Amino acid sequence: MRRLILAATLTLATAVPAIAVTLAGVTLPDHVTAGNQQLVINGVGLRKKFIIKVYVGGLYLPAKQSNAATVIATDAARRLTFHFLFSVSKSQMADAWEEGLEDNTPNASAEVKNAFKTLQSWMEAIPKGNEMVLTYVPGQGTTVEVNGKTKGTLPGKATADAILNTWIGPDPAPGADFKKAVLGIR
Repeated sequence: MRRLILAATLTLATAVPAIAVTLAGVTLPDHVTAGNQQLVINGVGLRKKFIIKVYVGGLYLPAKQSNAATVIATDAARRLTFHFLFSVSKSQMADAWEEGLEDNTPNASAEVKNAFKTLQSWMEAIPKGNEMVLTYVPGQGTTVEVNGKTKGTLPGKATADAILNTWIGPDPAPGADFKKAVLGIR
């Protein structure tokens, strides 16, 4: 009887559909794959500039984690997905990367600074409804997708950490509320 109950429980557990997360009308899946690893949505935040809703961002990790320092220190796959609710220009995106690096990784190495210059060059205008996706896989680097197009891969964990720091570092560009939201802190 116990085996029958266990089998039924396992069947039900695997039959439950994935639960998506919705914020500001944007739905993000609860799981994604990076490399060969399944990641779970850690948290979802809304980036606002004054009264304008700019984007909904989601942070995916191998397991839920609310400590920013632990997330940065762990060399594991991760993904940042940004769904834009407001159109932004190439120069706005490039400027945001520059400010994010200066504010959150002030002693960045020459390698990281050069990677950010490359990242800035890959930016383009992102129309409302489009996405930017940044996926880090250890040993491979951070693959950058803008408007559904893969721009390239930036090597190194230090670069991946500096990118993530722009959202969960000491002075995140989207603000403290966004940082708390993607870290799953309520």
